[in-house]
Amino acid sequence: MSGMKVNIAIVGLGFGAEFIPIYQKHPHANLVAISQRNKQKLNELADTFNIDKRYTSYDELLEDPEIDAVHINTPIPDHGIQSIKALKAGKHVACTVPMATTVEECEEIVRLTQETGLTYMMMETVVYAREFLYMKELYENGELGKVQFLKASHQQDMDGWPNYWPGLPPMHYATHCVGPVLALTRGEAEYVSCFGSGTIREELISHYNSPFAVETTHIKFRNSDLSAQVYRSLFDVARQYRESFEVYGSKKSVEWPLIEGKPLVVHTAKKPEPEIPEEIESPDFAKLLPKEIQDFTTKGVYDAEGHQHLSFTQGAGHGGSHPHLVHEFVNALVNHKSPYPNAKQSANITCVGILAHESAIKGGEIIRLPEFTFEDK
Repeated sequence: MSGMKVNIAIVGLGFGAEFIPIYQKHPHANLVAISQRNKQKLNELADTFNIDKRYTSYDELLEDPEIDAVHINTPIPDHGIQSIKALKAGKHVACTVPMATTVEECEEIVRLTQETGLTYMMMETVVYAREFLYMKELYENGELGKVQFLKASHQQDMDGWPNYWPGLPPMHYATHCVGPVLALTRGEAEYVSCFGSGTIREELISHYNSPFAVETTHIKFRNSDLSAQVYRSLFDVARQYRESFEVYGSKKSVEWPLIEGKPLVVHTAKKPEPEIPEEIESPDFAKLLPKEIQDFTTKGVYDAEGHQHLSFTQGAGHGGSHPHLVHEFVNALVNHKSPYPNAKQSANITCVGILAHESAIKGGEIIRLPEFTFEDK
């Protein structure tokens, strides 16, 4: 790192392109390189954003001594191996979700961070979305009272998505619903039990030998009286895109709207029955960010042309989370502190989904999270 600035390379320029101008404007970051296998697209983006270093080879990028950290935005099957390669090359890692596709890859990433002292952060959008930050503020101010239960969902129609998506087991990409239920109280999953429901089309089942249209998981928290429920669907379920998160407290509860764009509903205990629910528009939390990147909570890179990546538009802009993610990662590196979620926390969140699908295949059998996913306490 050069002084108080971190030299960043972005790897993968579909969804990853959304982060280019945020790093460029962050006061403690230098975006020094971008990487994309498609040379034409690479050059177009590099020219647009005036970036000199351009790599079509990930391995060559990792050999560049100027680069301190990589932000990986490649397809899901590549996350684990590319994170492992980067850590072995001496680079800090931010990686889009999920952390990896196997428990073994998650364990290797945790091991490498412990061995090298390098930083790893899984860039989970939901835990930095304005709606989550609003609920977190209520929790930290004591307005929820005692938290009694948490619930989340991620439902999306993946028909027509390419490569590895057809037939993907719902819980293999569960961080958008697992992340917030664990993040609110900084809890850890101790064990899970999951049930599959319904059946997807025969031609989809064969890709992963996974028949379920919906998977529903109960998560038991470690060292806590809490449990949470998360559910997920990808194919053959009629539902608008929804990443929901709900918290039920003794004083207040907050529920996600059923239709995208509607307000949150806050329930307050002990009021007259008709007055218990109140619709609340979640405030923006740009105030938590350096002024240089505050505008990015309300707009994307391509607002003017209307060309955002599909995951950005379907996810309603990911709740303004992108600049928060960048700031959390860069701030952790500059100040030598742990980001949220760090390697162990990311592994706990990701392994919930991997093991939940295993539980569903076994008819709901309880499966415990491995020890390497737990923080020392």
